Amino acid sequence: MKLMSKEVGGRENLGFLDKDYQNYIYQKRKTNMEKGDVGAILQYFHKMQVNDSSSFYSVQLDEDDMITNMFWADSRSISDYGLFGDVICFDTTHRTNEYGRPFVPILGVNHHKQTVVLGAALLYEESANSFTWLFETFLEAMSGKQPKTILTDQSVAMAKAISEVFNKSHHRLCV
Repeated sequence: MKLMSKEVGGRENLGFLDKDYQNYIYQKRKTNMEKGDVGAILQYFHKMQVNDSSSFYSVQLDEDDMITNMFWADSRSISDYGLFGDVICFDTTHRTNEYGRPFVPILGVNHHKQTVVLGAALLYEESANSFTWLFETFLEAMSGKQPKTILTDQSVAMAKAISEVFNKSHHRLCV
């Protein structure tokens, strides 16, 4: 809202109110998640924890109790991070799901130079707030261990969140 207001010379020139914008976002979120999708995701996470008690997942809700962001990692991912988590890669370029939400695989490389999955997330949007939540949740799952180096694409929002959350890590951009 602030950015749009600035672009048109003030809120009075927007042609809609804050409440109109909030209603639009609420409707968009409501129609984006089909009936049963949330239940299926939560059921999957529940089964994952029943079968693997060391697995981890977290779901972020907005002020309307609607799911915004999700992160998960199984016990193998958590173990691999302990061994191979010195250099990790966050990649938000994957948008293969039907909702167009950013899918974020968190990747590393093992001692055989093979890619290992250290976790994954579905984000509602690529904002600094979403990335901050993701990185804080990732650290929680990984017992607070920060990587030495983080590779990312050229996302300003991600760079801002990295500087806030991963203050002991070096941030580098993928070529």
